[in-house]
Amino acid sequence: MDEPRLDDDGEVADRRSLPLVQLIPNLVTLLGLCAGLTSIRYALDGWYQTAAALIVLAALMDGMDGLLARKLNASSHFGAELDSLSDFVCFGVAPGIFVFHFVAQDWPGTGWLLVLVYVLCACLRLARFNVNRNAPPPPGRAHFIGVPAPAGALLGLLPVYLSLSGWVQTEHWPVLSSLYMAAIGLLMISRLPTPSPKAWRVPRKRAVLVLVGVAVFAGALATKPWTVLVLTDLAYLVVLAWGSWRDRRALA
Repeated sequence: MDEPRLDDDGEVADRRSLPLVQLIPNLVTLLGLCAGLTSIRYALDGWYQTAAALIVLAALMDGMDGLLARKLNASSHFGAELDSLSDFVCFGVAPGIFVFHFVAQDWPGTGWLLVLVYVLCACLRLARFNVNRNAPPPPGRAHFIGVPAPAGALLGLLPVYLSLSGWVQTEHWPVLSSLYMAAIGLLMISRLPTPSPKAWRVPRKRAVLVLVGVAVFAGALATKPWTVLVLTDLAYLVVLAWGSWRDRRALA
């Protein structure tokens, strides 16, 4: 006869129940999904600043749920599938509808097709991630293959950020904005190595500088959110271009 399973406190665990803390990562995932769905509603109503902020919030929650699952030892197959479905809505469907409604309504035919390219690429990327979830990590430093879905969504919204910041009125450039959106989708399904936070290391003597830098970034994001997001997207694109050039040079 099997011995009763004990919990962390040495007491007999009830298989019909589970600790509440194990639900926290899934609750965070559902909150992020609500943010992504609500972003679609506000984008269709013309509340573009609120819609963009909700997608950024969904991206932050997407980073939190995985971290909480690991720290609380609450990882599960159910949570992984839920996270993937939430990512498709928040970082595939929501940005696509947002950008189309924001810049491509006057170019509905081809503009919508290019937005579909982005959405379908987001779906394919997440499907590839699910299939390779238990595969051994790529050799070398920890990195992603292709642009991750949350980063792809924030990059795809660059035309929106440019307009909201007042830099460029991208509403007058539907063709360019739609082509850019499709290109970001192709980057998501590419084999391009992209930076992963798991590979970042901070020297102990510079930890305080990093903390101050993060605080300054957060303050700037709260004060001038669209300008900061534009600069962040441009910096990330430069990093991707430099990484691609470095890899091509290494293979040459």
